[in-house]
Amino acid sequence: MKASMLRFLGAIVLSLSLLSMLTCGHDQKLVSITLQPETETFGASNIPVSADAGLSVQLRALGNYIHPPVTKDITNKVIWSSNDPQMVTVSSSGVITATGNSCGGTLISATVDTNSSAGGVSSSGAIVTSTMNAKVQCFTSTGGGSGALLTVTFQGSGLGTVTMSQSGVICSATCTVGFATGTMITLTAATNGTFGGWGPGCDTVTGQTCTINSLTNNLDVPVTFN
Repeated sequence: MKASMLRFLGAIVLSLSLLSMLTCGHDQKLVSITLQPETETFGASNIPVSADAGLSVQLRALGNYIHPPVTKDITNKVIWSSNDPQMVTVSSSGVITATGNSCGGTLISATVDTNSSAGGVSSSGAIVTSTMNAKVQCFTSTGGGSGALLTVTFQGSGLGTVTMSQSGVICSATCTVGFATGTMITLTAATNGTFGGWGPGCDTVTGQTCTINSLTNNLDVPVTFN
């Protein structure tokens, strides 16, 4: 009986030792990141893009680990980035916000540079990242009538801004804003260097001001800053 008990206790000790070796032999490792929500859309087709300014949503980053498999909230540990901050910005805590300057889609990324695992073992150069889609709905109708999109395309090597009348939007890079069909729009440029002029699309140009008498269709107006 004693021998049987000793064998049983020995088996338990051996099992615990093996379990300890398995759990301690590998450091916890981040293998992927899941972002929630996966997509987010701001605005609507009957709301001017400028009216979307300030709309925001809190994103959540979930880290998926192995050794052992576990999921952790790492929202405040990742590096957040937007590939079009003129359209949608993202804060260091994962809050995405529509700027009201342009519409379309952009990618929001969350990245961890895994210089070391949870156990301190170096894994320099390993990068784990994930993305989600943030969209700003373009203005295409007023609910009963039609609408048109005005795009101001920035050209040249200089810096400047364009203010769109009727919307209050100030563009510092290429941007798109929706207007009700037939709207008269004034575009006013301001530059930090040399103003290179307006391209086709203006009905009249006075100095750095472009006037569109009536926006009836989608229109792209180039502006150059040197």
